[in-house]
Order: sequence, then C-alpha cells, then structure tokens
Amino acid sequence: MDDLVKIVIAILLPPLGVFFEVGFGKDFWINLLLTIFGFYILGIVHAVWIIAKK
Repeated sequence: MDDLVKIVIAILLPPLGVFFEVGFGKDFWINLLLTIFGFYILGIVHAVWIIAKK
C-alpha cells in the first residue's frame, strides 16, 4: 500500500515521489530537472520506475 501512495504522489508531483523513495540522491535531481525543463510526462515515468524498482 505504501508504494501505491508514492505512485499517486509521483503522478501529481514527480520529484516528491522520488524524494520519498530515495531522498536527495542523483535520481531526485534527475527527476527534478526533467520536470522543471518541461518533460513532465518523462518525470512521471522516471518517478514510477524508481518507485517500482525498489
């Protein structure tokens, strides 16, 4: 159930979902850059992948 909540958060705010999973690691910064530079869909895909991978 915990991963489901993280995935829902990742759909709304991708960097926040990644932060809840890995903290301030390289994956967080990659996702933040993807989201900021207008690749919101790629940010969501990356966030869900990071959450599902763990």
